[in-house]
Amino acid sequence: MTTTVSVSSFHPFPTVDLALSPDTTLSSIPSFLAERLPSFPASHDFYISLPSGPNPDIHSSLSDFNSTHVSIRITPRVLGGKGGFGSQLRAAGGRMSSQKTSNNDACRDLSGRRLSTVKEAKKLAEYLEGEPERKKAVSEARKAKIQALERQLGIDASETSSSAKNDKSAGSKRRFDDTEFLEQSREIVDSVKSAVAAGLLKKKKKAKTSHSPPAAASTSTSTTANAVADILEPALVAPAVAITATVVGTKA
Repeated sequence: MTTTVSVSSFHPFPTVDLALSPDTTLSSIPSFLAERLPSFPASHDFYISLPSGPNPDIHSSLSDFNSTHVSIRITPRVLGGKGGFGSQLRAAGGRMSSQKTSNNDACRDLSGRRLSTVKEAKKLAEYLEGEPERKKAVSEARKAKIQALERQLGIDASETSSSAKNDKSAGSKRRFDDTEFLEQSREIVDSVKSAVAAGLLKKKKKAKTSHSPPAAASTSTSTTANAVADILEPALVAPAVAITATVVGTKA
């Protein structure tokens, strides 16, 4: 009487059915399998298990299973390393915990807004609330600076404020209506034009003008005189404007 043993091993070996005696022990099954499969490493340390249930004792025989068909699985044992993997995990976890950041600005709240946008809105609201206080502080600093300058110049602040109130015309525009001065300035400009034209005409008469007609000479002379007068007119009017500003300041 024999017992059929279905042995499933690892790749690339297929499942093999062996007809063995009931007195055969589990530890000797790899040697029988090596007889059927010549490339099977029978000398290797194997781990023998059942398809289900607890692992059997490798020194037990097939008769202990009380069955004519037994299925076993042969798995090679894998030698372990020296360990230390747990310590590596703990070290990596410590490094990860030390790199945690508290910057959550890119996250969103329940309404879908960015936390950075919410923070900026709060800062802007606080800034707008403090705007009147800042303006008040700036105006007080300006007043204190003016008072310090007045003290350095020996000016009484009360007299300055009272004079500013009494002078109703302070800051108003004034018009300069000195017609005599304006007429004199125009006469000066006209006389300069005439003098320049006369001087240029006299110079042209002395020069040889055989290549150009007299009419053209007189026209060019008047044009040159006007050009020179246009250049000299701002220089003559500028003192008049300065005198006008001085007179306005004196009347004020």
